[in-house]
Amino acid sequence: MKRRPDPRPIRAAVAKMAKNARMRDVGRLPRAVAGSIWSAAMTRGISALLAEFAMPIALLLAAPAVAAAQTYPARPITLVVPFAPGGSASTAARSVADKMSETLGQQVVIDNRGGAGGTVATRAVAKTAPDGYTLLVATSATVGTAPSLLQNLGYDPRKDFDPIGLIAATPNLIAVHPSFPAHSLAELISVARQASSPIAYGSPGVGTLNHLTVELLAYRTGMKVAHVPYKGAGPALNDLLGGHIGVLISALPNAHSHVLAGTIRGLAVAGATRSPLLPLLPTFAEAGFPGYEVPLRWGLAAPAGTPRAIIARLNQALDAALRSEEVRQRLALEGAEPTPTTPEEYAAIIDRELTMWSELARTVGIKPE
Repeated sequence: MKRRPDPRPIRAAVAKMAKNARMRDVGRLPRAVAGSIWSAAMTRGISALLAEFAMPIALLLAAPAVAAAQTYPARPITLVVPFAPGGSASTAARSVADKMSETLGQQVVIDNRGGAGGTVATRAVAKTAPDGYTLLVATSATVGTAPSLLQNLGYDPRKDFDPIGLIAATPNLIAVHPSFPAHSLAELISVARQASSPIAYGSPGVGTLNHLTVELLAYRTGMKVAHVPYKGAGPALNDLLGGHIGVLISALPNAHSHVLAGTIRGLAVAGATRSPLLPLLPTFAEAGFPGYEVPLRWGLAAPAGTPRAIIARLNQALDAALRSEEVRQRLALEGAEPTPTTPEEYAAIIDRELTMWSELARTVGIKPE
């Protein structure tokens, strides 16, 4: 008669695991404990023991992540902005960081890392530990247009990130240096069509929404343009102010004060409606060129595999910040509209934009530089 497996050794091992799991460092269960469970399973019968203790063991293995979520955050959080300081992504990040710090009880530290249209820092964040202590300001460029246009980025927005939520959205603005011979979007297109050599225009980088918007406009109108990519919106705007480039497409928060000051000339906004900050400036559609109503969006994301409880905690903190009148006014002053979402809603937006821009890049034939 076959001897019934003795469950006592594994019961003792599980009890010991439970005791260790309640320690402060729950992630360091003694190797001897795992060895005792394995030894008991081999000598007493694997199937019988696993059937009885599968659930307790699974719960104990999950204990480190659960405990980490319960005590999160225990130290400052780094929020990576994948562009140089001074751009719209930095504006959006700083608008919510302080309020999120208050809610979370730990400082949210802004870390600007410009390069390659935001893709360098985005790739780096994708490879960090999914513990909630390194977050990313994701943009329509880094998780939308760039992956649709560029190959071998080193990350997949759908697989390598867990969306937390949207921050805000804003239209782009096309502007020229005051010396440029165009006072309307139609005049700019006419000048660029008749030019003997391509007109240089700037953007925050290859594959950004700004880049693809101008390339789409050039494709549809026959403009002759030459793209000048920068390591962020700030450096590009500085070169327009200095007259080193004649044309720039920029997020409204970066450029509207310079338009009002007359140091650059705004021609049109790529939004569905006019901006309250620049009410005299027409939309692309009003200027006679419909089909450019895609806002620039900023959101928060974490490396894939971040515990759901931490994602939920961060979403709650972001939502509280965006419902703050102080933050809403600060974003409104920059021409941005707060757009709080759930993580699932933001994931759906990323998926939709990836599909849209991939199809557009193929149709228009936009190639990476």
